[in-house]
Amino acid sequence: MTVADLEKNVPRDAPRNGTAVRTPVAAADGSAAGLPDVPRRIGGLTRSGVLSLLGAAASGLCTAVLLFGELAPFSGALGFFVTAYLSFLGVYAVLTGLEEDGQAVRDRVMTVVLWTAGGLMFCALAMVVGFTAWRGREALPHGNFFTQDMQAAGPLDPLTHGGIAHAMLGTLIMITIALAITVPLGLACAVYLNQIRGRFSRFVRTIVEAMTALPSIVAGLMVYAVWILGLGMQKSGLAAGFAISVMMLPIVIRAADVVLRLVPGTLTEASEALGAPRWRTVWHVVLPTARSGLATAVILGTARGIGETSPVLLTAGYTAALNADPTSGPMVSLPLAVFNFVKSPEPTMIARGFGSAAVLMALVLVLFAIARVIGGRGPGHQNRRQAKRAARASRRDARRFTDLHAPQPELFETDSPDGSGGSSAPRGAGNGSTNPTPPAPDNETEHGPTDGDRH
Repeated sequence: MTVADLEKNVPRDAPRNGTAVRTPVAAADGSAAGLPDVPRRIGGLTRSGVLSLLGAAASGLCTAVLLFGELAPFSGALGFFVTAYLSFLGVYAVLTGLEEDGQAVRDRVMTVVLWTAGGLMFCALAMVVGFTAWRGREALPHGNFFTQDMQAAGPLDPLTHGGIAHAMLGTLIMITIALAITVPLGLACAVYLNQIRGRFSRFVRTIVEAMTALPSIVAGLMVYAVWILGLGMQKSGLAAGFAISVMMLPIVIRAADVVLRLVPGTLTEASEALGAPRWRTVWHVVLPTARSGLATAVILGTARGIGETSPVLLTAGYTAALNADPTSGPMVSLPLAVFNFVKSPEPTMIARGFGSAAVLMALVLVLFAIARVIGGRGPGHQNRRQAKRAARASRRDARRFTDLHAPQPELFETDSPDGSGGSSAPRGAGNGSTNPTPPAPDNETEHGPTDGDRH
Protein backbone atom coordinates (compact mmCIF):
# COMPACT_ATOMS: atom_id res chain seq x y z
CA MET A 1 0.00 0.00 0.00
CA THR A 2 1.39 3.35 -1.01
CA VAL A 3 1.22 6.72 0.69
CA ALA A 4 -1.38 7.92 -1.82
CA ASP A 5 -3.63 5.01 -0.91
CA LEU A 6 -3.28 5.85 2.76
CA GLU A 7 -4.15 9.50 2.17
CA LYS A 8 -7.35 8.49 0.40
CA ASN A 9 -8.70 7.08 3.65
CA VAL A 10 -7.78 10.18 5.69
CA PRO A 11 -10.71 12.61 6.24
CA ARG A 12 -10.42 16.08 4.79
CA ASP A 13 -10.49 17.77 8.19
CA ALA A 14 -7.94 15.42 9.73
CA PRO A 15 -4.77 17.09 11.08
CA ARG A 16 -1.61 16.80 9.05
CA ASN A 17 1.71 17.20 10.85
CA GLY A 18 -0.11 18.41 13.96
CA THR A 19 -2.02 21.24 12.17
CA ALA A 20 -5.71 21.16 11.43
CA VAL A 21 -6.48 21.75 7.76
CA ARG A 22 -9.96 22.76 6.71
CA THR A 23 -10.68 22.19 3.04
CA PRO A 24 -13.50 24.28 1.57
CA VAL A 25 -16.55 22.23 0.73
CA ALA A 26 -18.64 23.29 -2.25
CA ALA A 27 -22.19 24.21 -1.34
CA ALA A 28 -25.30 23.49 -3.42
CA ASP A 29 -25.11 26.86 -5.17
CA GLY A 30 -21.46 26.36 -6.10
CA SER A 31 -19.98 28.68 -3.41
CA ALA A 32 -17.40 27.67 -0.83
CA ALA A 33 -19.21 26.75 2.39
CA GLY A 34 -16.42 25.90 4.81
CA LEU A 35 -13.89 28.70 4.37
CA PRO A 36 -10.92 28.62 6.77
CA ASP A 37 -11.17 30.94 9.77
CA VAL A 38 -7.99 32.96 9.28
CA PRO A 39 -7.94 36.21 11.29
CA ARG A 40 -7.05 39.29 9.30
CA ARG A 41 -4.24 41.41 10.66
CA ILE A 42 -5.52 44.88 11.49
CA GLY A 43 -2.46 46.90 12.47
CA GLY A 44 1.29 46.72 12.24
CA LEU A 45 3.76 46.84 9.39
CA THR A 46 4.50 43.98 7.08
CA ARG A 47 7.10 43.61 4.38
CA SER A 48 4.54 43.50 1.59
CA GLY A 49 2.70 46.48 3.02
CA VAL A 50 5.86 48.62 3.17
CA LEU A 51 6.81 47.62 -0.35
CA SER A 52 3.31 48.44 -1.57
CA LEU A 53 3.48 51.89 0.04
CA LEU A 54 6.88 52.67 -1.47
CA GLY A 55 5.91 51.38 -4.90
CA ALA A 56 2.63 53.32 -4.88
CA ALA A 57 4.43 56.51 -3.79
CA ALA A 58 6.98 56.15 -6.59
CA SER A 59 4.24 55.44 -9.14
CA GLY A 60 2.19 58.46 -8.03
CA LEU A 61 5.21 60.74 -8.24
CA CYS A 62 6.13 59.46 -11.70
CA THR A 63 2.55 59.87 -12.89
CA ALA A 64 2.45 63.49 -11.72
CA VAL A 65 5.81 64.21 -13.36
CA LEU A 66 4.61 62.77 -16.67
CA LEU A 67 1.34 64.66 -16.59
CA PHE A 68 2.82 68.01 -15.58
CA GLY A 69 6.03 67.78 -17.58
CA GLU A 70 5.49 65.71 -20.71
CA LEU A 71 1.95 64.59 -21.54
CA ALA A 72 -0.39 67.38 -20.39
CA PRO A 73 0.03 71.16 -20.12
CA PHE A 74 -0.59 71.19 -16.35
CA SER A 75 1.15 73.60 -13.98
CA GLY A 76 1.07 74.60 -10.34
CA ALA A 77 2.55 73.09 -7.22
CA LEU A 78 -0.82 72.41 -5.57
CA GLY A 79 -2.15 70.54 -8.59
CA PHE A 80 1.09 68.56 -8.82
CA PHE A 81 0.83 67.31 -5.23
CA VAL A 82 -2.90 66.58 -5.49
CA THR A 83 -2.40 64.57 -8.69
CA ALA A 84 0.52 62.69 -7.20
CA TYR A 85 -1.45 61.85 -4.05
CA LEU A 86 -4.54 60.65 -5.93
CA SER A 87 -2.35 58.50 -8.20
CA PHE A 88 -0.62 57.12 -5.12
CA LEU A 89 -3.97 56.11 -3.56
CA GLY A 90 -5.11 54.41 -6.77
CA VAL A 91 -1.90 52.43 -7.26
CA TYR A 92 -1.80 51.48 -3.58
CA ALA A 93 -5.38 50.16 -3.76
CA VAL A 94 -4.45 48.05 -6.81
CA LEU A 95 -1.31 46.63 -5.17
CA THR A 96 -3.18 45.84 -1.95
CA GLY A 97 -5.98 44.17 -3.90
CA LEU A 98 -3.51 41.65 -5.32
CA GLU A 99 -3.11 40.08 -1.87
CA GLU A 100 -6.17 41.11 0.17
CA ASP A 101 -9.93 41.16 -0.24
CA GLY A 102 -12.10 44.22 -0.76
CA GLN A 103 -12.62 44.93 2.94
CA ALA A 104 -8.88 44.89 3.60
CA VAL A 105 -8.26 47.20 0.63
CA ARG A 106 -10.76 49.76 1.94
CA ASP A 107 -9.25 49.51 5.40
CA ARG A 108 -5.69 50.07 4.14
CA VAL A 109 -6.66 53.00 1.90
CA MET A 110 -8.65 54.75 4.65
CA THR A 111 -5.76 54.21 7.08
CA VAL A 112 -3.42 55.98 4.67
CA VAL A 113 -5.91 58.84 4.20
CA LEU A 114 -6.32 59.32 7.96
CA TRP A 115 -2.58 59.24 8.56
CA THR A 116 -2.14 61.82 5.82
CA ALA A 117 -4.77 64.11 7.36
CA GLY A 118 -3.19 63.77 10.80
CA GLY A 119 0.24 64.51 9.39
CA LEU A 120 -0.99 67.61 7.61
CA MET A 121 -2.65 68.92 10.77
CA PHE A 122 0.48 68.31 12.82
CA CYS A 123 2.66 70.02 10.22
CA ALA A 124 0.33 73.03 10.13
CA LEU A 125 0.38 73.32 13.93
CA ALA A 126 4.17 72.97 14.04
CA MET A 127 4.56 75.63 11.35
CA VAL A 128 2.31 78.10 13.18
CA VAL A 129 4.00 77.60 16.55
CA GLY A 130 7.50 77.54 15.09
CA PHE A 131 7.00 80.60 12.91
CA THR A 132 5.53 82.60 15.80
CA ALA A 133 8.32 81.64 18.18
CA TRP A 134 10.97 82.32 15.54
CA ARG A 135 9.67 85.79 14.70
CA GLY A 136 9.35 86.64 18.40
CA ARG A 137 12.83 85.40 19.33
CA GLU A 138 14.13 88.98 19.45
CA ALA A 139 11.68 90.12 22.14
CA LEU A 140 11.33 87.01 24.29
CA PRO A 141 14.86 86.97 25.82
CA HIS A 142 14.43 90.43 27.40
CA GLY A 143 13.16 90.40 30.98
CA ASN A 144 11.48 93.79 30.70
CA PHE A 145 9.22 92.32 28.01
CA PHE A 146 7.31 90.46 30.79
CA THR A 147 7.52 93.05 33.59
CA GLN A 148 6.90 96.45 31.94
CA ASP A 149 4.06 98.05 30.03
CA MET A 150 4.12 100.31 26.97
CA GLN A 151 3.22 103.55 28.73
CA ALA A 152 6.77 104.95 28.57
CA ALA A 153 7.85 103.20 25.34
CA GLY A 154 7.19 104.16 21.75
CA PRO A 155 7.44 102.53 18.35
CA LEU A 156 11.02 103.70 17.84
CA ASP A 157 12.29 102.55 21.25
CA PRO A 158 14.45 99.40 21.34
CA LEU A 159 13.27 96.12 22.78
CA THR A 160 14.99 96.87 26.06
CA HIS A 161 12.18 99.34 26.83
CA GLY A 162 8.53 98.45 27.30
CA GLY A 163 6.73 95.14 27.57
CA ILE A 164 3.39 93.36 27.66
CA ALA A 165 2.73 93.13 31.40
CA HIS A 166 -0.46 95.16 31.02
CA ALA A 167 -1.76 92.82 28.30
CA MET A 168 -0.90 89.66 30.25
CA LEU A 169 -2.66 90.92 33.38
CA GLY A 170 -5.67 92.08 31.37
CA THR A 171 -6.02 88.70 29.68
CA LEU A 172 -5.85 86.83 32.99
CA ILE A 173 -8.45 89.11 34.60
CA MET A 174 -10.85 88.90 31.65
CA ILE A 175 -10.62 85.14 31.27
CA THR A 176 -11.04 84.66 35.04
CA ILE A 177 -14.25 86.70 35.01
CA ALA A 178 -15.49 84.79 31.97
CA LEU A 179 -14.71 81.40 33.54
CA ALA A 180 -16.42 82.40 36.80
CA ILE A 181 -19.58 83.10 34.80
CA THR A 182 -19.34 80.36 32.18
CA VAL A 183 -18.37 77.25 34.15
CA PRO A 184 -21.30 77.22 36.64
CA LEU A 185 -23.88 78.27 34.06
CA GLY A 186 -22.54 75.95 31.37
CA LEU A 187 -22.37 72.86 33.56
CA ALA A 188 -25.77 73.59 35.13
CA CYS A 189 -27.34 73.99 31.68
CA ALA A 190 -25.73 70.75 30.46
CA VAL A 191 -27.04 68.90 33.54
CA TYR A 192 -30.49 70.34 32.90
CA LEU A 193 -30.43 69.15 29.29
CA ASN A 194 -29.30 65.61 30.19
CA GLN A 195 -30.51 64.80 33.69
CA ILE A 196 -33.59 66.96 34.25
CA ARG A 197 -34.98 67.18 30.72
CA GLY A 198 -37.78 69.60 31.45
CA ARG A 199 -40.36 70.98 29.07
CA PHE A 200 -37.97 73.68 27.82
CA SER A 201 -35.00 71.39 27.18
CA ARG A 202 -35.51 71.31 23.40
CA PHE A 203 -35.92 75.09 23.27
CA VAL A 204 -32.77 75.62 25.34
CA ARG A 205 -30.77 73.22 23.15
CA THR A 206 -31.92 75.07 20.04
CA ILE A 207 -30.87 78.42 21.50
CA VAL A 208 -27.48 77.01 22.49
CA GLU A 209 -26.87 75.65 19.00
CA ALA A 210 -27.86 79.00 17.50
CA MET A 211 -25.50 80.87 19.85
CA THR A 212 -22.60 78.69 18.70
CA ALA A 213 -22.64 80.46 15.33
CA LEU A 214 -22.97 83.91 16.91
CA PRO A 215 -20.30 86.32 15.54
CA SER A 216 -18.01 87.74 18.18
CA ILE A 217 -18.69 91.30 17.10
CA VAL A 218 -22.40 90.80 17.81
CA ALA A 219 -21.63 89.65 21.36
CA GLY A 220 -19.45 92.72 21.86
CA LEU A 221 -22.16 95.01 20.51
CA MET A 222 -24.78 93.44 22.77
CA VAL A 223 -22.70 94.00 25.91
CA TYR A 224 -21.75 97.48 24.69
CA ALA A 225 -25.42 98.41 24.15
CA VAL A 226 -26.69 96.96 27.43
CA TRP A 227 -23.83 97.58 29.85
CA ILE A 228 -22.25 100.78 28.55
CA LEU A 229 -25.01 102.63 26.67
CA GLY A 230 -28.04 101.32 28.57
CA LEU A 231 -26.72 101.24 32.15
CA GLY A 232 -24.19 104.03 31.71
CA MET A 233 -21.16 102.02 32.82
CA GLN A 234 -17.69 102.77 31.50
CA LYS A 235 -15.48 100.53 29.41
CA SER A 236 -13.69 98.08 31.66
CA GLY A 237 -12.34 94.58 31.97
CA LEU A 238 -15.60 93.48 33.60
CA ALA A 239 -17.57 94.37 30.48
CA ALA A 240 -15.01 92.52 28.35
CA GLY A 241 -15.39 89.48 30.64
CA PHE A 242 -19.15 89.58 30.04
CA ALA A 243 -18.63 89.67 26.27
CA ILE A 244 -16.13 86.80 26.37
CA SER A 245 -18.48 84.71 28.52
CA VAL A 246 -21.20 85.11 25.88
CA MET A 247 -18.82 83.55 23.36
CA MET A 248 -17.65 80.79 25.70
CA LEU A 249 -21.02 79.72 27.08
CA PRO A 250 -22.45 77.82 24.07
CA ILE A 251 -19.12 76.01 23.51
CA VAL A 252 -19.01 74.80 27.11
CA ILE A 253 -22.68 73.79 27.12
CA ARG A 254 -22.48 71.76 23.90
CA ALA A 255 -19.23 70.03 24.84
CA ALA A 256 -20.46 69.22 28.37
CA ASP A 257 -23.77 67.99 26.93
CA VAL A 258 -21.94 65.50 24.71
CA VAL A 259 -19.75 64.35 27.61
CA LEU A 260 -22.66 63.80 29.99
CA ARG A 261 -24.42 61.68 27.39
CA LEU A 262 -21.51 59.22 27.57
CA VAL A 263 -22.08 58.49 31.27
CA PRO A 264 -23.60 54.97 31.51
CA GLY A 265 -27.23 54.97 32.52
CA THR A 266 -26.65 51.99 34.78
CA LEU A 267 -24.68 54.20 37.20
CA THR A 268 -27.55 56.63 37.68
CA GLU A 269 -30.04 53.79 37.90
CA ALA A 270 -27.99 52.04 40.57
CA SER A 271 -27.67 55.27 42.56
CA GLU A 272 -31.40 55.96 42.42
CA ALA A 273 -32.15 52.34 43.26
CA LEU A 274 -30.20 52.79 46.50
CA GLY A 275 -32.50 55.68 47.41
CA ALA A 276 -30.27 58.64 46.49
CA PRO A 277 -32.11 61.77 45.30
CA ARG A 278 -31.46 63.14 41.85
CA TRP A 279 -29.23 66.01 42.97
CA ARG A 280 -27.01 63.67 44.98
CA THR A 281 -26.77 61.29 42.03
CA VAL A 282 -25.68 64.11 39.76
CA TRP A 283 -23.21 65.54 42.28
CA HIS A 284 -21.60 62.29 43.44
CA VAL A 285 -21.99 59.97 40.43
CA VAL A 286 -22.53 61.77 37.12
CA LEU A 287 -20.16 64.73 37.50
CA PRO A 288 -17.21 62.75 38.97
CA THR A 289 -17.55 60.15 36.21
CA ALA A 290 -17.45 62.80 33.48
CA ARG A 291 -14.88 65.04 35.18
CA SER A 292 -12.13 64.62 32.60
CA GLY A 293 -14.53 65.29 29.73
CA LEU A 294 -15.94 68.35 31.49
CA ALA A 295 -12.40 69.68 31.88
CA THR A 296 -11.98 69.29 28.12
CA ALA A 297 -15.21 71.24 27.58
CA VAL A 298 -13.89 74.08 29.74
CA ILE A 299 -10.60 74.03 27.80
CA LEU A 300 -12.45 74.36 24.49
CA GLY A 301 -14.47 77.29 25.78
CA THR A 302 -11.37 78.97 27.19
CA ALA A 303 -9.50 78.58 23.91
CA ARG A 304 -12.45 80.21 22.13
CA GLY A 305 -12.70 83.15 24.50
CA ILE A 306 -9.05 83.90 25.16
CA GLY A 307 -8.37 84.72 21.51
CA GLU A 308 -11.22 87.19 20.97
CA THR A 309 -10.28 90.70 19.87
CA SER A 310 -13.32 92.65 18.65
CA PRO A 311 -15.48 92.20 21.80
CA VAL A 312 -12.58 93.36 23.96
CA LEU A 313 -11.98 96.40 21.77
CA LEU A 314 -15.66 97.42 21.98
CA THR A 315 -16.14 96.84 25.71
CA ALA A 316 -12.71 97.43 27.28
CA GLY A 317 -11.02 99.82 24.85
CA TYR A 318 -7.25 100.01 24.55
CA THR A 319 -4.57 101.32 26.88
CA ALA A 320 -0.79 101.19 27.07
CA ALA A 321 -0.75 101.43 30.89
CA LEU A 322 -1.13 98.71 33.48
CA ASN A 323 -4.65 98.58 34.96
CA ALA A 324 -5.41 96.00 37.62
CA ASP A 325 -8.97 97.23 38.39
CA PRO A 326 -11.50 95.38 36.21
CA THR A 327 -14.39 97.65 37.19
CA SER A 328 -13.04 100.98 35.95
CA GLY A 329 -10.80 102.19 33.19
CA PRO A 330 -9.81 100.63 29.86
CA MET A 331 -7.96 97.35 29.76
CA VAL A 332 -6.17 95.49 26.98
CA SER A 333 -5.75 91.80 26.25
CA LEU A 334 -2.97 89.88 24.53
CA PRO A 335 -4.80 89.35 21.20
CA LEU A 336 -5.61 93.04 20.99
CA ALA A 337 -2.01 93.92 21.84
CA VAL A 338 -0.79 91.57 19.11
CA PHE A 339 -3.07 93.29 16.60
CA ASN A 340 -1.83 96.75 17.52
CA PHE A 341 1.83 95.72 17.54
CA VAL A 342 1.82 93.85 14.24
CA LYS A 343 0.06 96.57 12.24
CA SER A 344 2.93 98.96 13.03
CA PRO A 345 5.63 99.29 10.31
CA GLU A 346 8.47 99.32 12.86
CA PRO A 347 10.46 96.06 13.19
CA THR A 348 10.67 96.34 16.97
CA MET A 349 6.89 96.61 17.28
CA ILE A 350 6.42 93.62 14.96
CA ALA A 351 8.84 91.63 17.10
CA ARG A 352 6.81 92.61 20.18
CA GLY A 353 3.68 91.43 18.40
CA PHE A 354 5.06 87.99 17.61
CA GLY A 355 6.48 87.73 21.12
CA SER A 356 3.03 88.53 22.52
CA ALA A 357 1.52 85.82 20.32
CA ALA A 358 4.08 83.30 21.63
CA VAL A 359 3.22 84.28 25.21
CA LEU A 360 -0.48 83.85 24.42
CA MET A 361 0.11 80.30 23.14
CA ALA A 362 2.18 79.52 26.23
CA LEU A 363 -0.62 80.86 28.44
CA VAL A 364 -3.15 78.63 26.70
CA LEU A 365 -0.81 75.66 27.19
CA VAL A 366 -0.51 76.43 30.92
CA LEU A 367 -4.29 76.68 31.30
CA PHE A 368 -4.63 73.39 29.42
CA ALA A 369 -2.18 71.68 31.80
CA ILE A 370 -4.02 73.05 34.86
CA ALA A 371 -7.36 71.82 33.49
CA ARG A 372 -5.85 68.39 32.81
CA VAL A 373 -4.58 68.16 36.40
CA ILE A 374 -7.96 69.23 37.80
CA GLY A 375 -9.86 66.94 35.46
CA GLY A 376 -7.69 63.92 36.23
CA ARG A 377 -7.89 60.74 34.24
CA GLY A 378 -10.90 59.19 32.62
CA PRO A 379 -13.42 56.98 34.44
CA GLY A 380 -11.88 53.68 35.52
CA HIS A 381 -8.31 55.04 35.47
CA GLN A 382 -6.69 56.08 38.75
CA ASN A 383 -3.29 57.42 39.58
CA ARG A 384 -1.31 56.24 42.59
CA ARG A 385 -2.73 58.83 44.96
CA GLN A 386 -6.32 58.05 43.99
CA ALA A 387 -5.66 54.30 44.24
CA LYS A 388 -4.21 54.67 47.74
CA ARG A 389 -7.12 56.83 48.83
CA ALA A 390 -9.61 54.30 47.44
CA ALA A 391 -7.77 51.47 49.26
CA ARG A 392 -7.91 53.38 52.56
CA ALA A 393 -11.62 54.02 52.11
CA SER A 394 -12.20 50.33 51.39
CA ARG A 395 -10.33 49.32 54.55
CA ARG A 396 -12.38 51.76 56.61
CA ASP A 397 -15.61 50.38 55.15
CA ALA A 398 -14.48 46.81 55.83
CA ARG A 399 -13.73 47.62 59.49
CA ARG A 400 -17.05 49.40 59.85
CA PHE A 401 -18.98 46.44 58.42
CA THR A 402 -17.07 44.03 60.67
CA ASP A 403 -17.87 46.06 63.78
CA LEU A 404 -21.49 46.34 62.71
CA HIS A 405 -21.99 42.58 62.31
CA ALA A 406 -19.87 41.50 65.29
CA PRO A 407 -21.72 39.34 67.94
CA GLN A 408 -22.99 41.45 70.82
CA PRO A 409 -22.87 40.25 74.49
CA GLU A 410 -26.20 38.97 75.85
CA LEU A 411 -27.65 40.67 78.90
CA PHE A 412 -29.61 37.95 80.77
CA GLU A 413 -27.57 34.82 80.34
CA THR A 414 -27.75 32.01 82.97
CA ASP A 415 -26.09 28.61 83.20
CA SER A 416 -28.06 25.49 82.35
CA PRO A 417 -28.42 22.61 84.85
CA ASP A 418 -26.13 20.38 82.83
CA GLY A 419 -23.32 22.95 83.02
CA SER A 420 -23.26 23.68 79.32
CA GLY A 421 -23.50 27.41 79.91
CA GLY A 422 -26.75 27.80 78.01
CA SER A 423 -29.95 29.26 79.29
CA SER A 424 -32.31 26.94 81.21
CA ALA A 425 -35.42 28.68 79.94
CA PRO A 426 -36.31 28.42 76.27
CA ARG A 427 -35.51 31.56 74.30
CA GLY A 428 -38.20 33.25 72.38
CA ALA A 429 -38.13 34.77 68.94
CA GLY A 430 -36.88 38.02 70.38
CA ASN A 431 -33.34 36.75 71.04
CA GLY A 432 -32.93 34.83 67.80
CA SER A 433 -33.52 31.21 68.99
CA THR A 434 -36.25 28.90 67.78
CA ASN A 435 -39.23 27.75 69.84
CA PRO A 436 -38.69 24.16 71.11
CA THR A 437 -42.45 23.54 71.28
CA PRO A 438 -43.41 21.17 68.44
CA PRO A 439 -46.15 22.32 66.09
CA ALA A 440 -49.69 21.11 66.70
CA PRO A 441 -50.79 18.17 64.53
CA ASP A 442 -53.20 18.75 61.71
CA ASN A 443 -56.86 17.93 62.10
CA GLU A 444 -56.61 15.20 59.53
CA THR A 445 -53.79 13.45 61.40
CA GLU A 446 -55.22 13.68 64.88
CA HIS A 447 -58.95 13.39 64.41
CA GLY A 448 -59.09 11.65 61.10
CA PRO A 449 -60.55 12.96 57.86
CA THR A 450 -63.27 15.55 58.09
CA ASP A 451 -66.81 15.18 56.84
CA GLY A 452 -66.00 17.14 53.72
CA ASP A 453 -63.14 14.75 52.91
CA ARG A 454 -65.40 11.72 53.38
CA HIS A 455 -67.78 13.08 50.83
